[in-house]
Amino acid sequence: MDTNKEVLLTKEGHKKIEDELEYLKAVRRKEVAERIKIAISFGDISENSEYDEAKNEQAQLEERILKLENMLTKAVIIDESKIDLSIVTIGSVVKVNDIDFDEEVEYTIVGSAEADPYEFKISNESPVGKALLGRKVGDKVDVQVPDGMAKFEILEIKR
Repeated sequence: MDTNKEVLLTKEGHKKIEDELEYLKAVRRKEVAERIKIAISFGDISENSEYDEAKNEQAQLEERILKLENMLTKAVIIDESKIDLSIVTIGSVVKVNDIDFDEEVEYTIVGSAEADPYEFKISNESPVGKALLGRKVGDKVDVQVPDGMAKFEILEIKR
């Protein structure tokens, strides 16, 4: 992740990151510190796998905390009340018809930090997200995806 690039977030995504950061700082740091303390009590730490594991976990935890803090520092919160419903933008909820599968799917276009394909939140930087941005209801979009070419028709744009 480019550390100087702004991080586009919805209010919900911003809150989710703040909550995770608070949990990591208030709860996980104490848990990991306790694991290290217990491992040290076992004696010689040079051959202590519990100590090594706890220190590795601590390093990963601190790395995640720094990443989240950086994301919040660079955050630009999308004002969902100002989303233009005539075109697809970041923050839009887009209902499309997947022409190949004749199936309707609803995607929320979000910044890359907030993307979660399992919740149908797709990044504005993903192939599908990029292809949908700036399009209007009724537009047909062809997108190169890993499995080949996907074809969508935009049915609805909402918040």
